[in-house]
Amino acid sequence: MTTLKPIFKTATLSAAGLALAMVAGNASAEETKLRIQTHFSTETLSGQLAQEFVDDVQEMSNGEIQIEMFFSSAVVKSTETFDAAATGILDCDMTGGAYQTGKNPAFQFTGDLLGGYSNPYQQLSWLLHADGYTQINNLYNQHDMEFVGWWIPGPESLASTKPIRNTEDFKNWKFRSPPGMETMVFKNLGASPIVMDFNEIFTALESGIIDGADAANLTNNVGLGLYDIAEHTNYPGFHSMPADHLACRKELWDEMPAHHRKIMTVAMQALALRNATINEVKNAQTAKDLRAKGVTLYEWEPAELAKYRDAVQKGWTEYATTPESKALLESHVAFLQQMGAMK
Repeated sequence: MTTLKPIFKTATLSAAGLALAMVAGNASAEETKLRIQTHFSTETLSGQLAQEFVDDVQEMSNGEIQIEMFFSSAVVKSTETFDAAATGILDCDMTGGAYQTGKNPAFQFTGDLLGGYSNPYQQLSWLLHADGYTQINNLYNQHDMEFVGWWIPGPESLASTKPIRNTEDFKNWKFRSPPGMETMVFKNLGASPIVMDFNEIFTALESGIIDGADAANLTNNVGLGLYDIAEHTNYPGFHSMPADHLACRKELWDEMPAHHRKIMTVAMQALALRNATINEVKNAQTAKDLRAKGVTLYEWEPAELAKYRDAVQKGWTEYATTPESKALLESHVAFLQQMGAMK
């Protein structure tokens, strides 16, 4: 009995010391608070996935990272989110790089190649297994932002009040277009693109200001209510596959603890997989639902797809007018050729 007493006392002191160390560790735990804006509403599938991303980050960080997410571009317009994050009005931008083509056409090649990649997995492969991260941050860092990751829902479908069976139907077709190369490509095909904010689409379509819209994929278009007005669409999509990004103010990103940066990066990669796969499932079901509702879905013939892709590839070289845009385009093309997806 006499030998047990000091052992017990030592163990008790050790346990007490450990408890104190844990309390001290928790008290000194580093915190990161982020204000992030997305252009998606909470009603859309993408908005729901954005919230899942927030939940993942907060749980994986044990609450060290706290995110306030602003949906539906509640703070500034979608196109202004990048600058708002860079200047400190927000902390991170969860819209898309293609909104920033007015700064440099290179931003087009950080968001949407307008049909260069056939599916999200090809495009994510360029990011993860080629030099995508480096190429994008060579551009973003010039604007005081850090690219964290992509999430790609897959090829989009146009919504229209008129048939869109082929390139001929694009003639004099007034539609909402995001800024960037798409306006040039569709003008060359005879359409009349009108650049407007993502959250103005429904009203413009309802009032007849536009005949159609490049907004999102089938499922997100339903969430936006577009097929309540537009009775024509195309599926499978081919004209656009934008990569929505997460980009944060570089100064803030560099000051974050390394394990916080890693959590954010890995959470974005998890979101990318979840996003691509759930959209594949949802879009297939949505296509069935829309047909039952009376919406006409057009699957374009290979000859018409070739006409569109020819216009896009010409657009690439016309649009890549800066060193950064040329470097990004060369990287994409080299990877597509390596994959056998382009000659």
